[in-house]
Amino acid sequence: MIISQQAHLHPAAITHPGMSGKNNEDQYAISAYTLSEEDPTPVVFAIVADGIGGHRSGEVASEIAVNTISATVAESDGSEPLQTLIEGIKYASTRIREQSNAEASKQGMGSTCVCALIIGEKLYIASVGDSRIYLLREGRIQPLTTDHTWVQEAIEHGIINKEEAQGHPRRHVIHRYLGSTKEIEVDTRLRLTAEESDQDAQANQGTHLLPGDQLLLCCDGLTDVVSDEEIFSIAQETPNQEEALENMVDLANERGGPDNITIISLLVPETVPAKVEQEKSKKKPKKGLWFPLLALGVLVLVNLIGLVMWVVMR
Repeated sequence: MIISQQAHLHPAAITHPGMSGKNNEDQYAISAYTLSEEDPTPVVFAIVADGIGGHRSGEVASEIAVNTISATVAESDGSEPLQTLIEGIKYASTRIREQSNAEASKQGMGSTCVCALIIGEKLYIASVGDSRIYLLREGRIQPLTTDHTWVQEAIEHGIINKEEAQGHPRRHVIHRYLGSTKEIEVDTRLRLTAEESDQDAQANQGTHLLPGDQLLLCCDGLTDVVSDEEIFSIAQETPNQEEALENMVDLANERGGPDNITIISLLVPETVPAKVEQEKSKKKPKKGLWFPLLALGVLVLVNLIGLVMWVVMR
């Protein structure tokens, strides 16, 4: 891919250490590309990684995750977006595990991650852990990812309900993370509705984003203390993206800010840029113009034939 100076989606991002006094172990990145010199299709890649582990090792793990996965995407040609995300995440997990084993001070470090890769208007996502991606569309908010936590599995098996999950003592127990000693399983389900089967969610990869859609990538430092409905309400009531993200962080911190808070917003423009429209108009002839041009051509031809006949008869 070729690095682009301007993204075709409107990006905004914010990160805050929270109020607990801990280091900010979150990392994030937003990158813009075009596919190639021959194919100018625009591409945006966004990632949020939430580090796990003390003594600054969590921030090392999340940095490895962001840098490794971002590099994997940048080096790809965009032909297999989902496979690129999976390979990047697995490679990042291996690198984190290797560094964890090599340095005693970093043993046990790891990271969650959520990735969104938008090629043109097609969306591809991948996740590991309890960071999330939301889609805000047509008056509602939809979590596209599924948490890999004890609490989420307990909800799915009917052990507890969603209300009981709030504030549950085991809500921070995650079953998947980068750097784990287990073979990492990358989640590529993209849930457009809560009722979808896993197979349907998997088939949603490459779904088309619509004008006005908004994607939010965030870590659990936000979602542990701010509900989906509150996130949606703030986004709707605050048209300015940067201000909306600041308001979300402020609300999380008002409720104790127990963890680092990182949010990325990607907004799909409501209209096609004027420059793109101009390029399209150059390529397409205006409708209705061909008929008068054809009639004029026929008239000229008839007059020309008449002139030739008149000259011959003389």
